[in-house]
Amino acid sequence: MFFRPSTLASVLLMLLLLATTSLGQSGSFFNQRDDTYRLLGLKRARQVYEAEKSELERTEQLHKEHLISEVELEQARARFTDAEVNYQQSLLAVLFEEQYVTVAGAVKYQADDGSKHVRLTVANSSGGSAEFRKLIEMEDELFRSLQPDIVNNVYVSLLNDNGAIVSQPYEAKIDMLKYGQPVELDFALLQDLDAINVFLVYANGSQRNMKIWLQKDESVDRVLVQSEQFSQEVELGESALFDLTLELFSGTSNTFSLEVVNLTPKIGRYFRDGAGSARLSQVKFTESARAKQAALSVTLPDRPDGEIRMDESIPFYVLVVPRDLTARIEAHRDRDWTEEEIKALNVGYVKLELVPRGVGELRVRLPQLYHSIDSDSAAQMTLTVRNEGSHTIDNIEVEADLPLNWIHEITPDRLPSLDIREEAAVQLSFVPPAGIAPGKYEIRLRTSGISNGQPITADDKTITVEVKAETSVTATILIALLLVAVAGGIVVFGLKLSRR
Repeated sequence: MFFRPSTLASVLLMLLLLATTSLGQSGSFFNQRDDTYRLLGLKRARQVYEAEKSELERTEQLHKEHLISEVELEQARARFTDAEVNYQQSLLAVLFEEQYVTVAGAVKYQADDGSKHVRLTVANSSGGSAEFRKLIEMEDELFRSLQPDIVNNVYVSLLNDNGAIVSQPYEAKIDMLKYGQPVELDFALLQDLDAINVFLVYANGSQRNMKIWLQKDESVDRVLVQSEQFSQEVELGESALFDLTLELFSGTSNTFSLEVVNLTPKIGRYFRDGAGSARLSQVKFTESARAKQAALSVTLPDRPDGEIRMDESIPFYVLVVPRDLTARIEAHRDRDWTEEEIKALNVGYVKLELVPRGVGELRVRLPQLYHSIDSDSAAQMTLTVRNEGSHTIDNIEVEADLPLNWIHEITPDRLPSLDIREEAAVQLSFVPPAGIAPGKYEIRLRTSGISNGQPITADDKTITVEVKAETSVTATILIALLLVAVAGGIVVFGLKLSRR
């Protein structure tokens, strides 16, 4: 049996097509290790894709020459489409697996309004495009269209150790994060922390949660000072304690002096360690301790004067000064500094306020607590009320707890006010009821008033009144005459005895 040359050539081409088709099918055989070694799986998928692409081109040429049927052409196109999809899936899997977002910087600083902020720098550290090209030698349009050097939809939140969001805004979004182009975000801290958890969600749902110790903004070159109890009311003669939080934002100095300005010398003051009772005049920061706790204790004198007025606030400042400025502050410590002058020093400071508050103290004096009266007379006395406190006392009243049916009179019945160290006299009169039995009766005096909105009471006084029994005048005269007669009889009898 003989074949014509054209027929023989057609048969050979068909056999070659079947061989290459078998090769392409065997090349697309799935290897279960491709899911483990994604880069090698991508290389395999690309080789199959290139083989099927070449095969499709040859099949299209044979179809043009009418050497194969339309069915065979469609089969080749289907195999190419499968290889292309497999290649794209492998490429996407590698790209998403290798995408990596990190935090390049986290700097804590204080804004002009005193709020704490964090400047967070987020970077795309994937950098996988060069490695992918080198491994699989790809420069094709598909690879470039997938933008392997871009991470889309990056969500950033700041959390505390309990997982609660502690920043404003609660969550920031970066639509596109390019490799080599980090993005800076600004968060206001709702909770003052030195370490935060940065929670990242990006790409196809990848997540990262990193705990980061915040850097301090050294560009301000000073210590920031805060006090939660910046305004306090203190009674005269008492002390107040202002808590101070010191944070170092400096890269040049680490030792600072603590100073107080605009506070009269009549008010005692000293700094002490926040964790103990040791007194401080300077603080030193280290790399591991860039935040410290301290306290300022101030003591008011016992009495107000021209510089310390009741209920009038006394503003003053606490400064944290580098050692090279300490001498300048000490030389002008007695003058009044304005806030603009303090700002010009570029030092850390906090404005505090002290409000002197006094309270009255009632003292009651009675020269005699025991009285003896007849049943038809009255017990009268003078009560002295004195203000020994540090504030005016108003609406002073003296009240008496009397025995049954007794009558009393208090003049005046109310004192409008008593200034500091002022005293006033109150007249008291107590009358027993008619027919009262002889004996001792107790009367309790209570004195009260209002000072600076607070009720004030003095020590109670107890008066004992003795009511004497009634005596008859006639009986008294008869007894006296009887005594005189007895005495006269004794004298006469004595004279008679002496004459014998």
